[in-house]
Amino acid sequence: MPDFDIGIVGLGAMGSASALALAKRGARVVAFDGLEPPHTMGSSHGHTRIIREAYYEHPLYVPLVRRAYELWDELEREIGKALFRKTGGIMVGPEGGPLFSGALESAKTHGLAHEVLDAAALAKRFPAYLPRADWVGLLEQRAGMLFPERCVEAQLAGARARGAVLRLSEPVVRWHSRRRVAVETTAGTYEVERLIVAAGPWLPALRDSLGVAIPLEVERQLSHWFEPENTDASRYSAGQCPVALWEMPDGDVFATLPDEGHGVKCGMHHAGASTSPEQVNRSVTQGENAVARELLETVMPGAGGRLLEARVCLYTNTPDRHFIIDWLAGDRVLVLSPCSGHGFKFASAIGEIAAQLVLDGKSWLDLKPFSLARFT
Repeated sequence: MPDFDIGIVGLGAMGSASALALAKRGARVVAFDGLEPPHTMGSSHGHTRIIREAYYEHPLYVPLVRRAYELWDELEREIGKALFRKTGGIMVGPEGGPLFSGALESAKTHGLAHEVLDAAALAKRFPAYLPRADWVGLLEQRAGMLFPERCVEAQLAGARARGAVLRLSEPVVRWHSRRRVAVETTAGTYEVERLIVAAGPWLPALRDSLGVAIPLEVERQLSHWFEPENTDASRYSAGQCPVALWEMPDGDVFATLPDEGHGVKCGMHHAGASTSPEQVNRSVTQGENAVARELLETVMPGAGGRLLEARVCLYTNTPDRHFIIDWLAGDRVLVLSPCSGHGFKFASAIGEIAAQLVLDGKSWLDLKPFSLARFT
């Protein structure tokens, strides 16, 4: 008999969600992380993260985020603390651009309640915003912000309370998959029936155990928090200002999140250099902060006052920016969701899917779009 039913490598958003979902079902779980999550070294941090339903990336994500909303709400009720703040969300850009048109396609495909606002209507509705005259916005009321550190903490606590063994500050070195899976860490070897690998930016370092070349890029990303200098700072607050994605003239997407106590947050989506967790420069320069402030001021004048904080985040990207949820050869090791920077919101639902796959051999969602086969 193995030491545990299921092992998990990595306890960020996806790993901690998987641990909770498995523990809820009574599985004997052991989970490993080289650090002590939640931490600021990977992808699952940053005070707030956007959750949105009119998903511009592809309509296939809408059923997944709907289930994630249900599970975040369930977890929130269990712990008695807020994990989510509803603000509404706006996707702003040229009418024919991928951001607005993609969000509109998802809204129409799945019958999502939404409004389309021209630039004048958008600025009137939300005084914090100054959109370009040729921009339009899609407004969805259900969007808002998750509190990522609190989410990870809640998932870990829920898993531990249900019997999961969490081995923190114990990096996984390798694993061997035969009749069962032997997981070697810096402290020992553990035998499990099946293994979930949710190592995020540390996944490339495990390539020898993976046994297959997965095309991944780890990308350095920045988040900045500014104190509004406008005398009417309440216009930038979470009570009056939605989360927003802006398609800039060069085609890049710029994200802004209202002030919920840490200042107005902003950052570019996919604009960083390739790196690794071991080599990344975790210092944010004055020049990088100045660029962020300048971009913020173009869409939210008066929001870019004193810099309060700046952080480095790591995206683990696939070439098509879609997830990976698939078995390695032998169906004993499940690679779970290198999420290309847009996956945190889905973690609760992806954890449930991982539990279904390793315990039942199937899940409620068609996972073909997330298969490894698309890279061969």
